[in-house]
Amino acid sequence: MICAYDPNMRPKAQVLLGRALDFAVHEVGYLPEDFMQLFMQSGFAKQFERGNPAIIMGKNGVELVFDVLERTIGIQRPIEVRFSKGRSKEYWIGWALAYYQWVSNSSFWSILLDVPMDRLQGMYRSYHEMDIQRFVDAMDTLRAQQHPESNLKQRRLRAGLTQEQLADASGVPVRTIQEYEQRRKDINKAQVEAALALARALYCEPADLLERAAS
Repeated sequence: MICAYDPNMRPKAQVLLGRALDFAVHEVGYLPEDFMQLFMQSGFAKQFERGNPAIIMGKNGVELVFDVLERTIGIQRPIEVRFSKGRSKEYWIGWALAYYQWVSNSSFWSILLDVPMDRLQGMYRSYHEMDIQRFVDAMDTLRAQQHPESNLKQRRLRAGLTQEQLADASGVPVRTIQEYEQRRKDINKAQVEAALALARALYCEPADLLERAAS
């Protein structure tokens, strides 16, 4: 499995997003889904997804919230802010969401498109005291239900290519492409050269072709 960034940064990323979402909801007054929308619009989410140390290691949750608000709607950071150190439902959602983004190497946009924030809130009671892998497994299942077709097939169809045309463009045999699309062969275990060739032909990143429920 290819994770999003250095695993040593992952615990800090979880705390950062957990505290940011908690602060945005309980101290600033945003709905969770509204703050996450601003987070994604601001460009900070994309840097977070790539493990930019200036974001993950260089900010706390309060700083991230006000940086997001300043960049998106022009709200300046106040001189003093209150910050609860409690562990709210929103804290857990941010904490767990950051972990899932890391382990799935998916964008926040794609994750929340498949599993909206209200669904995540509904998962809190069942999963917040469980091992985080149980949450990951549940998220993988929910997202797979939204995408019965493999990522490779979705990307190929979006590009308007037949399997034969993709084979010609990438140099990967048609038979192999068929096996990946039908999940009879695990694309997560594909040779690096094949994954890169397919990604180049489809104008995407190799990680975009991987399946979420990697073993």
